[in-house]
Amino acid sequence: MLGAARRQLGSGPMLGQVLQRLRPAAATNAARGYSAAAKEMTVRDALNSALDEEMSADPSVFLMGEEVGEYQGAYKITKGLLDKYGPDRVLDTPITEAGFTGIGVGAAYQGLRPVVEFMTFNFSMQAIDHIINSAAKSNYMSAGQISVPIVFRGPNGAAAGVGAQHSQCYAAWYAHVPGLKVLTPYSAEDARGLLKAAIRDPDPVIFLENELLYGESFPVSAEVLDSSFCLPIGKAKIEREGKDVTITAFSKMVGYALQAAEILSKEGISAEVINLRSIRPLDRAAINASVRKTNRLVTVEEGFPQHGVGAEICMSVVEECFEYLDAPVERIAGADVPMPYAANIERMAVPQVDDIVRAAKRACYRAVPMAATA
Repeated sequence: MLGAARRQLGSGPMLGQVLQRLRPAAATNAARGYSAAAKEMTVRDALNSALDEEMSADPSVFLMGEEVGEYQGAYKITKGLLDKYGPDRVLDTPITEAGFTGIGVGAAYQGLRPVVEFMTFNFSMQAIDHIINSAAKSNYMSAGQISVPIVFRGPNGAAAGVGAQHSQCYAAWYAHVPGLKVLTPYSAEDARGLLKAAIRDPDPVIFLENELLYGESFPVSAEVLDSSFCLPIGKAKIEREGKDVTITAFSKMVGYALQAAEILSKEGISAEVINLRSIRPLDRAAINASVRKTNRLVTVEEGFPQHGVGAEICMSVVEECFEYLDAPVERIAGADVPMPYAANIERMAVPQVDDIVRAAKRACYRAVPMAATA
């Protein structure tokens, strides 16, 4: 019965709920100020094309997971790949994460390059022993004799109306582990460039997507569309330059940070928005350079606040740039509770654009500090 319920969760009805909550791409792009004439690509198509091109270029790359073949992926990321590459390279697995993840790690030991899909990263908890004890540690424990070139990918973080067991962010969980690389794409450019880098990398990579971004369109250049395009792992991107406050974010929260920066600009506050892209390794140099320029920092994430990505960034800045800070660091995160199911309470548990705006104003001494309102 549990298996049937999980299969249903990952298919049509859940996808329908998610798509209903997505804003129209045109409205989103208008808010960003992108030109309608630009070539655009959805995150879904960016991921699909990256998989296709890497499979075409390297016969050792293969896909495995629940419904990645006949159903073409719970979110259609693997659409068309079974027909093109056949069942030997696009493997539908039983609903047993521990089983197929272990098979994937063993295949990587033998020189293949598996891409393992989890319907949601919440289900990766069933396979965490293989990910951490078998994949992450083997290169070190073998003195470099065993390489584990494997990618674990799938949706991560808050979805829409699917409850606490399907709405958790695992960025901080996996970023805690030596031997793993943890990537968090935001745009179509991120999705294509980072997934290609992950597949080519000799080490195990956790690739955390966001299902609410799958249908969003982003402008892409001819360079991004080139089959040789690849982004370096461990390098953040300055999405918007500014001089008054630094805002760091990853995945869906980058879009929120950009919206907040636009609102702040109308009030005379110039915010610099950093798209982290990589959580492990973390681009500390880019963050520190920005803070030394703006003298203020706001970190944004969907995950829990305690021991989170924002907490690590805050400590890093305190260690490297304390004398540059003109205000306390502000940390925006999800509520420290399991994700509520009801839509109105769910919204309260996830960071919103207004939360980022208020934090930036506090950092710039343009609002009453929270302690003063208690």
